[in-house]
Amino acid sequence: MDQDKVKHLEFIQAVITRMNTNSFQIKGWCITIASALLALYASTKNELFILISVAPTFIFWLLDSYYLMQERKFRGLYKDVAGISTEPKELKSYEMRPDLYIKGDYNFFNVFKSPTIATLYFPLCLILGGIYFYLKHCG
Repeated sequence: MDQDKVKHLEFIQAVITRMNTNSFQIKGWCITIASALLALYASTKNELFILISVAPTFIFWLLDSYYLMQERKFRGLYKDVAGISTEPKELKSYEMRPDLYIKGDYNFFNVFKSPTIATLYFPLCLILGGIYFYLKHCG
């Protein structure tokens, strides 16, 4: 493999790593903010804090999905540059074109409902909503 292609792959890998780090940090912030709002509820007994915690959780779900979508697009780019893709796209040397990848695993909705994303955010939204409903109607 020539030196230009290796350097191009290193650039792409750096972007993938950055996207992965952002995704991990988003999950941490989501849990932190939801926990803080639950702590506010515990100290004030105002159910509104539980309901409010669903909004940032959903926003973090959208943001995390966006970063995973971008990461997948750059992985597709990496495969094309490395020559291991089943449907390679024509790319110039050092070209970073994630916009070429739009179908299948690169689609936002597919990422939004993917197990790596939905298994954290969907249950968290259900739990927070369930707690709010229980306290409002049964508690």
